[in-house]
Amino acid sequence: MDKRQLKAFICVFEERNITRAAQLLNLTQPALSATIKLLEEELATTLFIRRPRGVEVTEDARVLYPQARKMLSDMQALVTRFRQPSDCLPLKIGVEGDVAPAQLAQLLTVIRQHFPTVLLNVEPGCVGDIRLACESLRCEDELFMPLFEEHYVLAYPASHALSQLETLTHDQLHPLPWVMVPNDESHQRLLPFYGAGAAAANAGSYALALDLAEAGFGVTIAPAPLVAARHRLAWRALPGQPLMRRVGICYAVQAQANPAVERVLAHFSHGVSLRTL
Repeated sequence: MDKRQLKAFICVFEERNITRAAQLLNLTQPALSATIKLLEEELATTLFIRRPRGVEVTEDARVLYPQARKMLSDMQALVTRFRQPSDCLPLKIGVEGDVAPAQLAQLLTVIRQHFPTVLLNVEPGCVGDIRLACESLRCEDELFMPLFEEHYVLAYPASHALSQLETLTHDQLHPLPWVMVPNDESHQRLLPFYGAGAAAANAGSYALALDLAEAGFGVTIAPAPLVAARHRLAWRALPGQPLMRRVGICYAVQAQANPAVERVLAHFSHGVSLRTL
């Protein structure tokens, strides 16, 4: 199994189409098919089932995909490591969705100021040597170092009548049109604020929920740093006991073998805090 085969497999898996994958890889379709066939023979399994309009992935392909992505990433990291000057430490940071830009900026500022020899590579999603993410997105085999504590707040258009209320109760919240984020881990904790009413709209992330709130679909609940970045929205504290979440660094134990990861983690473990938002 080599890098060429892994790239071919990943591209076909993501595109679900041999022709499109071949175009993206600058290969002929027969050459790509032959590469996939060699990989299947080496693994003694079928990865793709050919259909008239594309390919269907097998269960073995679903198992292989995340491993193939990691293997390709590790190969690239090795190449990068040895091509850089000896005093340059590569560090790849993944940034999960619904992390406030101000928080990412603070983390990157600290790294730039205290670790000038670190070569940063910042990418979105579940990638990298370390990830900036909320605690609920920590994988089972990862550790978590908290950096920020965030309150959940009620967000609504700046012109909304909610701004005129001196106090806010659960009874006043229940009749409101709500934009909910049902797939987020906080959803169950927020149900008492929503009441029994149906959602005016659902969103797949807090950022999208705030987009819907700005467009006038309803009010929503989101972490305060995300709301603060939206100038067309106002916000206020929720009634009752404050609800919070933590955002920080997710990392696997083995990632500490990277000197840059080890130094960054040590810096924050010595009482350094970014909890300013």
